[in-house]
Amino acid sequence: MADQVFYLTELLGLQVYDLKGRKLGVIKDAAIVPLVHPSRIDRYLVGGGFAWLTVRHDQIRSISFDGIYLLDEHLTPYHSDEYMLRMVRDLLDQQIIDAEGRKVVRVTDVTFDPRRENGSDVLNVYEVDIGMRSVFRRLFQGVLPRKLVRRLQGPIRPNSIRWATCSILEADPQRRLRLNIDNHLLEEMHPADLADIVEDLSPDDREAIFETIDSEVAAETLSEVDPDIQAAILESLETETAADIVEEMSPNEAADILAELEPETSEEILEEMEPEPKTEVRELLEFKEDSAGGLMNTEYVALPETATVADAMSAIRANEEVLETLNTIFLIDSNEYLKGSVALARLFIASGDTPLRDLASENLIQVDVDESQARVTEMFDKYNLLTLPVVDEHGRLSGAITADDIISVLRQR
Repeated sequence: MADQVFYLTELLGLQVYDLKGRKLGVIKDAAIVPLVHPSRIDRYLVGGGFAWLTVRHDQIRSISFDGIYLLDEHLTPYHSDEYMLRMVRDLLDQQIIDAEGRKVVRVTDVTFDPRRENGSDVLNVYEVDIGMRSVFRRLFQGVLPRKLVRRLQGPIRPNSIRWATCSILEADPQRRLRLNIDNHLLEEMHPADLADIVEDLSPDDREAIFETIDSEVAAETLSEVDPDIQAAILESLETETAADIVEEMSPNEAADILAELEPETSEEILEEMEPEPKTEVRELLEFKEDSAGGLMNTEYVALPETATVADAMSAIRANEEVLETLNTIFLIDSNEYLKGSVALARLFIASGDTPLRDLASENLIQVDVDESQARVTEMFDKYNLLTLPVVDEHGRLSGAITADDIISVLRQR
C-alpha cells in the first residue's frame, strides 16, 4: 500500500482473492476487537452469496485498490460477535463524542493507517471523518474509480477526528463491557462542556454516560445541565446510582433537583443516601423553592467569634471541598447566633494571632430564611455581595447564598 491512508469507503466492495487468484467475494464490513487491540482491524467480513465469511487480519497478504489477497484460506462463516465493533454497522452514520472538540458528531467515513506487519498488510483505525470530503467519497463510492475519487476530493478541505479522542456511545451496559468502552476522556472534560454534550444526546445515551462516569464528575456535570433535563436524567438511572450522584452534589443543588422529581422517586433516592447528606437535603426541601432557605447552601465555614486567623486557616484546610466557592468566614457565638463575617482575602494580610472579629465587616448584612428570592437578588445587586448569610427566625446561622446561586436564578428567568 503506497498511499499513506486508506478509507472505509475504499475498502467496502473490494474483491477478495484466494491463493490461486479466484474471487471469494467482496468486503461488506470490517471490525476491531477492542479487548484485543484498540484500533487494529481484526476481522474482515466477506460476502459472496447468501452467507458471509470472516477473514482474520493475519490471513491477509496485501490490501490495495486492486483487491485483497489472502495468504491463508482457512476461513470461517461469520457469526455475530458482540465483542466486535463493526465499522459499518456500529460506527458509520452513528453519533460519537469528540472529546477534544467537546461536541457530538456524526461519522461519515473512517480513515485507516496502513502498515506492514509480519508479512501482512494491516489497517489501524486512525481517524473518523465528519466533513464534506468524506460525504463526497460516500456519494461516489462504487460510481467512480477509487483513484479518480481521490483526485477529485483534493480541493475539499478534510475534517476528521483522531480515533484516540473519540468516545463511543453505547447504551447497553453489557455491550459497553464487551467492547471495553470506558469514559475516561469524558471524565477529563470540564463539567460545563460535558453538560453541553449531554444535552445534545438522546435519553438512552445520557443514561449510558451517567451510569458509567465517576459519581463526582456526574454530580458536577448534572449541576451544569439544563434544569428541564436534570430530573429526566435522574429518573432514568438506577436508584443507587442516582443516590451516589446526588450525595456528591452540594445540598442546595441536590434539593433543587429532587424537588423536581415525583415525590415517590425523590424519597427512594433519599433513602439510598448516607445519613448526613440525606439529613441536610431533607432540611432544605422543607423550604419554599423561591425563598432564601430554598436558595441557600448548608456548606459553609463558621467559627466561634473568639477564633483567630490561625484557627480560620486550619478550618479552611479541613474543608477543601468548599474551597472553590468559599470567600467568607462566618462568626457565631456558643448558641450559633450569627455575629459577623470576614472576607477570606483579609486573612492573608493579618498575623496568625489576630482575632477574626477585628477583621469582620463593619456592616453585617444577613437575610431571613423566609425572605423572597426577588428580595435576595436585589440585595446581591445593591450591596455587591459575593456571599449572603441566611439566618433562622431567632438569628441562628442556617446557611449561605453565593453569587453563583444568584447567577443560576437569573439564567433560569
